[in-house]
Amino acid sequence: MPSSSSSNSRRHEGPRDSGGGEPSAAERSPPPPAPPGRPQTLDDGSSGTRAPSSPAAARDLPRLEDDGIHPTAPDAASIRSADASGATDAAPGAPGAEPGAVFDETYFDRPTVRARLLSHKNWDQASGCGSDNCAHGTFSPRPQTGGSGGGDDASRAGYGGRYPGGLGEYGHTPDPAHALLGDAVADGLLGGGQQGGKVSTTKWLASKHGLKNRRSMYLQYYIPCLNWIRQYRLRYLWGDATAALTMASFYIPMSLSYASNLGHVPPINGLYSFVFNPVIYAILGTCPMMVVGPEAAGSLLTGEVVRENIEKGHVADKDGRKSAEIAGIVTAMAGGIIFVAGLCRLGFLDNVLSRPFLRGFISAIGFVIFVDQKITELGLARIAEHVGGVAHGSSVQKIGFIFSNLGKSHGLTAAVSFGSFGIIMVCRELKKRLQPHYPGVAYVPDRFMVVLLSAILAWKFHWEEKGLEVLGEVRASGHIYSVHFPFEFSHLKYVADAFNTSIIIALLGFFESSVAAKSISGSKKDDDGIKSMPVSANRELVALGVANLVGGFFMAIPAFGGYGRSKVNASTGGRTPMSSIFLSLITVFCTLVLLPYFYYLPKGVLSAMISVVAYSLIEEAPHDIRFFLRIRGWSELALMLIIFFTTILYNMKTGIAAGIGLSLLRLLRHSTRPRIQILGRVPGTSDRFENAELDPGRLEFVEGCLIVKIPEPLTFANTGDLKSRLRRLEDHGTQAAHPALPRVRRDEHNRNVIFDVHGVTSLDGAGAQVLSEIVHAYRERGVRVFFCRVPSERSDVWRLFLASGIVDMCGGRSHFVQSVPEALHLTEVESLEEFGTFLADGHGECEMMR
Repeated sequence: MPSSSSSNSRRHEGPRDSGGGEPSAAERSPPPPAPPGRPQTLDDGSSGTRAPSSPAAARDLPRLEDDGIHPTAPDAASIRSADASGATDAAPGAPGAEPGAVFDETYFDRPTVRARLLSHKNWDQASGCGSDNCAHGTFSPRPQTGGSGGGDDASRAGYGGRYPGGLGEYGHTPDPAHALLGDAVADGLLGGGQQGGKVSTTKWLASKHGLKNRRSMYLQYYIPCLNWIRQYRLRYLWGDATAALTMASFYIPMSLSYASNLGHVPPINGLYSFVFNPVIYAILGTCPMMVVGPEAAGSLLTGEVVRENIEKGHVADKDGRKSAEIAGIVTAMAGGIIFVAGLCRLGFLDNVLSRPFLRGFISAIGFVIFVDQKITELGLARIAEHVGGVAHGSSVQKIGFIFSNLGKSHGLTAAVSFGSFGIIMVCRELKKRLQPHYPGVAYVPDRFMVVLLSAILAWKFHWEEKGLEVLGEVRASGHIYSVHFPFEFSHLKYVADAFNTSIIIALLGFFESSVAAKSISGSKKDDDGIKSMPVSANRELVALGVANLVGGFFMAIPAFGGYGRSKVNASTGGRTPMSSIFLSLITVFCTLVLLPYFYYLPKGVLSAMISVVAYSLIEEAPHDIRFFLRIRGWSELALMLIIFFTTILYNMKTGIAAGIGLSLLRLLRHSTRPRIQILGRVPGTSDRFENAELDPGRLEFVEGCLIVKIPEPLTFANTGDLKSRLRRLEDHGTQAAHPALPRVRRDEHNRNVIFDVHGVTSLDGAGAQVLSEIVHAYRERGVRVFFCRVPSERSDVWRLFLASGIVDMCGGRSHFVQSVPEALHLTEVESLEEFGTFLADGHGECEMMR
């Protein structure tokens, strides 16, 4: 049997004049497929010959019908489907024809159903995805075409355009300077492309549209304050100042609580996080409305590191200076990690942590904080210090301690704490209900009023003398705003404990900041504010990294963007990053002037404020649980519960380790599974193909053909199992069957393999190697291989197809077509060629025997 490549070469030679004699087999071969949009006929002008007389040959010959060539013995694995009319016509001399009929080769002149498909208006839509206008991953990038009203001057009219030569096209790759350093450095700072070298798309478009001062454009992009400060108007001042004052009344007392109750550092170190971080973010951040400050999760994780060093004896329990130094190390390391991540453009990492992972861990943190604060709110802190394993134990141990010592709680402390908690919760609910109708209630500083009133009552009625624990003297360990280098050689003993926790703080802080930035930037409904400030995950990493690096030098606790603070900022009049600068100035005033007035703040009230935050971390969990129950997302629920209970029963490091490990396993499992599909034809149609495994009883298989769709890029990660999954399709016609099942699909139905590479928009070297081995194995077995919907010849996918030899192994470019129907038509054409060759050989043998 001649190979398909030789058949293709004969088919593309065209008809030749043999001097009036009988045409040869090569001359009788049909012409190549017609271009899309025209029906194709097989016109060779050959004369008739007699059918083979051998019974064996007749038994093995395929059946010729209007809808194609079919094996003589169909089985359940290959269901023949006729065209819409259901009519079939056997050729004279073929099996099923009248006995003694003479075979007429003009039968080959009849256009088949699949040939007629090429004239269909949707001939290029048979991708198997179910959409009539599907164009996923097909012929991208597309060439430029003149738009309506655009013409050659479309780019000058504001339509933009792309850099000539295309992006990512073979032979048009960027030069090393642009590839390594990026457009900003290569063009903006180094002046790349000035001496006739390659220029970037950005520079080409800027020159095309007459844009000047490109270096200032890059500076305004990477230092956003140079952008928004030019847009600032005097009318923004009142709203920014009001928002800053409102936030200060809420969150300055909160920062004291985070530092003393969660971070186990002096309270003033919590204020430092509101001095430096907001103003640095206002300079480098990309979201004008976001406010950076300390968070419960980061403060609690910092306190874990401080307590571990206290347990190891590295730091005395009452040594506030050493505790602050350790907190500064954690903050600086977290800042350094995300700063380097921003320089390396790892902003996509905010998509790695799944919603179930974060919900499980954040809910666990809220539960841990809520339980931890109950010891202070009940006045049991002094008793817990003398009970081993409670102060630094798990939440289960603390719950047991609380219930066993409930009778020893301090009545006044419990009354003040739970009374403050109740007042704040009632005000919170009232504001939530009234704000849609009365937006002004957002300005009511209910938490500041609770803190101020409790401090006045504690001072007036001498509650400290009655056993109520107050904040006491708030002062810096040494000089105020003293600088301490966090990476001294003597601090190496702290770094080992701090590094892992710093990574976790960086991940959680960046994710929360990213969510806040996206939510706040997308929720703005008016045009009154800063424009042209696109949110960039990489620049957010740099801004937050620099802010925490600076904060680490002043021994501040970690600070990141928070949705709650940012929402308060937006709802109370803030319009620009100037509100963050005002917040920093107010905090500086508090640290220099108001520190003595913090003395009488009851610690129970500060704990109650943290308990409100912890409640807000937990309250969204039931909504997510109900959602996953409704959609039967058992794996997501399992991940949430595992992280939650691991954190509660053990500690946060164990919980975060279990969560990250399970998330990575799910990610790897998801990314390494090939999503190949076997396609079946929709009954009553000729160009509609769908996944046959979704509804195998409704779809029809095409005899003699295995149609496989690959709907995703092929990389080293998902091609390792590709061979075995293709083998399952060949043996069973489905991937759902267990490999132990014997082969049920006949081999004759795998004579033609059609790959619909509709979604293979990218291909790496490892994937190309595996694919070439698959094609080579098929060709060794005599299987014809066709590819349809391959990306354009300018793409890297086609380049790898050529370089790896896949194109040559398949039989040349003629085996790469634009739709599944066209590939099916080619299988018929080549089968007809082989059949004609077989008939010619059989006729010659009969003449020799005669």
